[in-house]
Amino acid sequence: MITLITGASHTGKTLLAQKLLEARRTTVLSMDLLKMGLIRSGTAALSPEDDAGVEAVLWPIVVGMIRTAIENRRDLIVEGGYVPGNWAEAFTAAERRQIEVRVLVMSDDYVREAFPRIKSEASVAEDRGDDGWATLAFLLEDNARFRRAFPEAEVIASEADWVRLTAVGL
Repeated sequence: MITLITGASHTGKTLLAQKLLEARRTTVLSMDLLKMGLIRSGTAALSPEDDAGVEAVLWPIVVGMIRTAIENRRDLIVEGGYVPGNWAEAFTAAERRQIEVRVLVMSDDYVREAFPRIKSEASVAEDRGDDGWATLAFLLEDNARFRRAFPEAEVIASEADWVRLTAVGL
């Protein structure tokens, strides 16, 4: 089984991947780590801030890795924000049946209400360093972008929703 975790920044994608890793004892591919490896190695002339450019480079690589995992009957968790809304078009119907997708996206009201806590817990799964760029306005827009790209995604509107949507038993 392939688990594809995507969504807006600061929604808990990396934390969910870590929880699933611990529960399933399977491989996790972090798209952020792959991105930084390509950038730091000089393999790809990308800017970490250019989400569209990063997605254009990473997504075909990730698709190839997912296909290889499916062919080899390997479980894989792929986590990151560089998944296009039309992700399913990259796979056959048979491949899609082996891919579980979790999109973490928050409502505007929830982002406004929980913003101080979202910021205080930003480094719970990994050290983000200075995330001053993650302003309330940025998180509102990023979540809106993912709601548009993934209209079928269940929106996190409360703490209870977040707990339920990030439960490892799902």
